[in-house]
Amino acid sequence: MIIDCHNHLGVDLLFYLNGWHPYAQDLPTLVTEGRHCGVDRWVVFPMVSNLTFDVPAMRSGQLKSGGIERVPYAYENERMLREVYQLYPDLGRATLPFAILDPLREPAAQIKKLRELHAEFPFYGLKIQATIIKSDVKALLKEGRGFLELAEELNLPFLIHSSVGEDPWSQASDIIKVAEATPTVRFCLAHSCRFDHECLDRVAELPNTWFDCSAHRIHCECVQLGMPNIAKAERRFPADYGDPDAVLQALAAAYPKKFIWGSDTPFQSYVDSNYSLRSTYAQEVACLNTVTGPLKDAIAHDNLLALLQLKDENILARG
Repeated sequence: MIIDCHNHLGVDLLFYLNGWHPYAQDLPTLVTEGRHCGVDRWVVFPMVSNLTFDVPAMRSGQLKSGGIERVPYAYENERMLREVYQLYPDLGRATLPFAILDPLREPAAQIKKLRELHAEFPFYGLKIQATIIKSDVKALLKEGRGFLELAEELNLPFLIHSSVGEDPWSQASDIIKVAEATPTVRFCLAHSCRFDHECLDRVAELPNTWFDCSAHRIHCECVQLGMPNIAKAERRFPADYGDPDAVLQALAAAYPKKFIWGSDTPFQSYVDSNYSLRSTYAQEVACLNTVTGPLKDAIAHDNLLALLQLKDENILARG
């Protein structure tokens, strides 16, 4: 069984209003295309911008308070969960939903809503993309500590967008510090820690951390283009980044118990007025398929289950 650990559902108004791509994905599209590519199950969570942000400001590329909702992601989480469990329950049975959160803004109100949703709809983890919404991930150790307590109480892992370089919001090294300070909670750092070798090695050392390779092909392209969103050469995991298949194979071999495969659909591509980084779901799966045998089982199934610690793994047999 192949499980994709990183998939967005819903609409991102920030991307849509600025003419960027991608900006939307619904559950039928994900499952139909994913099955066509040979994927069996999907971890899903909402898009990143949310309705607490002012819509006219979003149209000029800014995220400012003053939107039509007060609690970050309250609407988006419930909308996605109803799509999974009520609108398309036949397709939803093939998913493992995560709820998304803002680690800084309105934490108490978010936690209250997350408890309400968890009582009505099962979800299996917590997702953070702090970079786009400019919300410091280190707030998890301060204002947002209640999210860590909730995760421990409900035995939910975190999947957190990671960055390097000038991005101050979601540095891979900061996420690792949160994980080090919270050994009773599990964490997955997305995007291969941007190929930062020191962070990857530390993830391998800690018993409560994993990493995913989401948007793998375009991140390899970023290396080729010399973009600053990837670890600098002196800190970069050694591999031939002109060959994404070889990079994925090398990462899997180096970190066989910590590497989790994910596509980042629909963000396996990123296109705006400055960049055209393009991949497809089929290409991401083809890259995965260059890994074979027990190692493929580990990165596409076993390591994710180690992160999730599902109470009942029979839920994977549904659908």
